[in-house]
Amino acid sequence: MAKKRKICVVTGTRAEYGLLYWLMKEIQADPELELQIIATGMHLSPEFGLTYKVIGEDGFVINDKIEMLLSSDTPVGIAKSIGLATIGFADALDRLKPDILVLLGDRFEILAAAQAALVARVPVAHIAGGDVTEGAFDDAIRHSITKMSHLHFVTNELAAQRVRQMGENPACINNVGSPAIDNIKRLPLLDKNQLEDKLSFKLRSKNLLITFHPVTLEEIPSEQQLQELFAALEGLSGEMAGNIGFVFTGSNADPAGRALNGLISEFVAGCANAVLHTSLGQVAYLSAIRYVDAVVGNSSSGIYEVPSFNKPTVNIGDRQKGRLMASSVINCQPRAEDIKEAILQAFALDCSNVINPYGTGDSSRQIVNVLKSFSCYRSLLKKCFYEVF
Repeated sequence: MAKKRKICVVTGTRAEYGLLYWLMKEIQADPELELQIIATGMHLSPEFGLTYKVIGEDGFVINDKIEMLLSSDTPVGIAKSIGLATIGFADALDRLKPDILVLLGDRFEILAAAQAALVARVPVAHIAGGDVTEGAFDDAIRHSITKMSHLHFVTNELAAQRVRQMGENPACINNVGSPAIDNIKRLPLLDKNQLEDKLSFKLRSKNLLITFHPVTLEEIPSEQQLQELFAALEGLSGEMAGNIGFVFTGSNADPAGRALNGLISEFVAGCANAVLHTSLGQVAYLSAIRYVDAVVGNSSSGIYEVPSFNKPTVNIGDRQKGRLMASSVINCQPRAEDIKEAILQAFALDCSNVINPYGTGDSSRQIVNVLKSFSCYRSLLKKCFYEVF
């Protein structure tokens, strides 16, 4: 019997794990593959909900945990966290000896994993390379991971073109769509009563699902942008006599993330028609999209996932600028009046015929099929720059 190929998946956040869930299930169920899991970053932080526990509850075994988040989320603290993560991944890869490492996206802990794999001569399969987000340093991280990777699973043809422009071999670039849509197609979602019980919150006649992450390259500071969002929400709440509900999810662990979460907590504490959950989990989060009237903030979820529910997204600022966007995405500047106007526009927008440009929901199976097409991944290690003329 042929030796199983060890496929090691790295996850550092609740959102990323949700995108990887069905891929991990597909690998786990395949008799030719052995799933390894490394949990790191926000998963291991009490402040962000200790979400590594959800991975175990879902029937997975975590092979290694890498503690790397410092209590500081300043640029100095983040840079030191990257260093700690690189050291941790070096040890984990030496112990687990995976045949290939699967990474998704553009967060700084994923950069550390790619760096460790590069010098350890572990091939890397990267999901969601080639996108552009001009308002965050994630953009540079994503492109850096692309150049350290050997197999590329992009979410759209424009992204595939950009990866080719970076000199990657077209034979190693696979347009599989976004794994986010796999969840939407395959997860059993909550009904309205179940969702309200999960949220401990009664939905109003109109409702918004709000996620606001730090911005790392924009001129207007994150805290100021968030205050503009609060002003817009207060204006809407006053005009609608409180008949509008605000469901917040927590910010991530980028620079200033803790400060944003503190401000959101203060706002929710003084607002009877608002609730905050550090982490909803995939089922509750996707169920909330189904029952709200719009998704507001600057998260990639508003771009990747929300269009599949035929719901509008109000995308604030430049954090997601450059991504391929469905017609249901309304972009606005981080100013109170602009945000309020965009939300009112979203309430009136007909999204019934929106097409999600990120695929139809079979990404995980496609990725596994490509992974299984290789008998040995080490042949991918020696790359040549592919010239585009």
